[in-house]
Amino acid sequence: MMMLPRTPLGNLCKTTCLAAPASPTFFRGFSALALMTSACLSHAAPLHLDHQVVTATRTSQPIAANLAAVSVIDRAAIERLQATDALDVLRRTPSVTRVNNGGPGKSSSIGIRGTNSDHVLVLIDGVRVGSVTSGNAALQNLPIEQIERIEIVRGPRSSLYGSEAIGGVIQIFTRQGSTGAPKAWASATAGSRNHHVGSAGVSGGAGNAWYNLGVSSLSTRGIDARPGRGDPDNDGYRELSANLKLGYRFANGLEIDGHVLESHSSNDFDSGFKANTDAVLKTHGVNARFAPLDPWRVTLQAARSEDKSDNFNGSTFNSRFDSRRDSLGWQNDIDLAPGQLLTLGMDHLTDQVSSTTDYRKARRTNLGYYAQYLGQQGRHEWQLGLRHDDNQQHGQHTTGNLGYGFQLTDSLQAVGSIGTAFKAPTFNQLYFPNFGNPDIKEETSRNVELGLRGQHDWGNWAVNVFRNEVDDLIASVNLGGGVWQAENVNKAVIKGIELDLAGHWWGWDLAGNLTLQDPSNRSRRPGQGDLLVRRPEQLFNLDVDRRFGRVSVGASLHAEGRRWDNAANTNELSGYSTLDLRAEYGFNHQWRLQARISNLFDTDYETAASYQQQGRAGYLTVRYQML
Repeated sequence: MMMLPRTPLGNLCKTTCLAAPASPTFFRGFSALALMTSACLSHAAPLHLDHQVVTATRTSQPIAANLAAVSVIDRAAIERLQATDALDVLRRTPSVTRVNNGGPGKSSSIGIRGTNSDHVLVLIDGVRVGSVTSGNAALQNLPIEQIERIEIVRGPRSSLYGSEAIGGVIQIFTRQGSTGAPKAWASATAGSRNHHVGSAGVSGGAGNAWYNLGVSSLSTRGIDARPGRGDPDNDGYRELSANLKLGYRFANGLEIDGHVLESHSSNDFDSGFKANTDAVLKTHGVNARFAPLDPWRVTLQAARSEDKSDNFNGSTFNSRFDSRRDSLGWQNDIDLAPGQLLTLGMDHLTDQVSSTTDYRKARRTNLGYYAQYLGQQGRHEWQLGLRHDDNQQHGQHTTGNLGYGFQLTDSLQAVGSIGTAFKAPTFNQLYFPNFGNPDIKEETSRNVELGLRGQHDWGNWAVNVFRNEVDDLIASVNLGGGVWQAENVNKAVIKGIELDLAGHWWGWDLAGNLTLQDPSNRSRRPGQGDLLVRRPEQLFNLDVDRRFGRVSVGASLHAEGRRWDNAANTNELSGYSTLDLRAEYGFNHQWRLQARISNLFDTDYETAASYQQQGRAGYLTVRYQML
């Protein structure tokens, strides 16, 4: 059995999905959140919404000015939450679902608003990543200590990025450099099941040059991912990574920067016997920015991402899947007038795979042209986007987006948007032997969204209602006799509502969100009306923190309703809730000691059938930051 993110079985596991009514376990967690949230609404203090985000518009905009549903997780929040991996952070945001196959470092996938995991576009420092065979990005192999900030945009963004952005976009920014004298940082973590993490880095600059260098390592004994179904021992994980960024600004205003991220990992898993995968995740990129004229800014980009894996059964080599994505970009931002920005651009993408598996075609290109107009006048804001893609395998596609916002009062804004998107089939779906189907069509979607946002003296909140229709949804269909094939199964309709709240109350920082969604199969075949696979109908998160001088304490509650593990809705996975506790002591402005207990009540749950999740675990971290 090969690693799930890169094989048809992985596609089968993530293809469609969802759940039925929530279990009592979910409601206990939800009730606790509702009580704490209602108690805080009338006493919370204002938050600052001055984060600059770039993913929703491909230009730098204040988060409060974005018409899209955007969440931002910065370095301070990552360290406060004491997260162990990027997926642990992502699942705390509205409408984000994680499916994990057995503990740290194991095959994982992320879905946004009930869409498939390959409907989420993932960028690292602006570079498109993800396996071209499975369509998944190996975020489980991305070192959390190298991340500076994460931006999550919910809703389609094909009008800016082309294929894959049906459910949303996740962009991860690695640690940034800075000018001035060198500043070092370091951390060391020890935890349950021989969990050890070490990281260190330095950033600085001289004159107009700046740099950042960071290294990180992780090892864990892991858990027995599939008790009773494979080799009865723990399935470990090891990772070694490095990140380098360099930049220089010339006297004429030209700015050039480059970045390299590499993560090498080794992952043990059960396949009826002991098996393991050696994987490499790489991103490389060079950017140039200059202004030919005062209102005109140009950005040029050349980048490459690689996702490689060598798979072994015991000590015997089994298979290799190496995918590569090369991209070139040219973007022009033109200030037409105050509050009026026109963006014109083009990008070229080449996907290719090298493998021990014989793919009938192993390379394809995509050329895209896009335009966007951002405007603001009085209480009105708007965003208009249009893109045309010419895909070597699937022809030409035009997608668009229209967003509008109206400031009802100084503290209340109504927003609405409509958008279309498409997703080209993966190489597995097209050409994998005895599974691929070269006749399948691309998936397309139409999304409608309405929202209401408030920023008050007691805090901030947002409500978003969405409806996304996905046509020609690609699923793994059982042809009988143990034979599966990728096919277009007509349509899925995903409806939902998101509620998001953040504030400060009597010295306590609070952030909570609730998602209620209905992702259903609307195909004209058996299963019509069933819920899509592995998507809970209810998602709930609550983070509470407080500082007492040098000491800070916090807790995180995460709850999900039950879900179905198969398209026929006969294999149920129970809902669950987990509670994490954390504390921190600051010796001074440079040194901190952190402690965390995850899954305090040792909840037993699964996000994929037969794959056990990690139970109660404790972690102790020492952090150093030179000022």
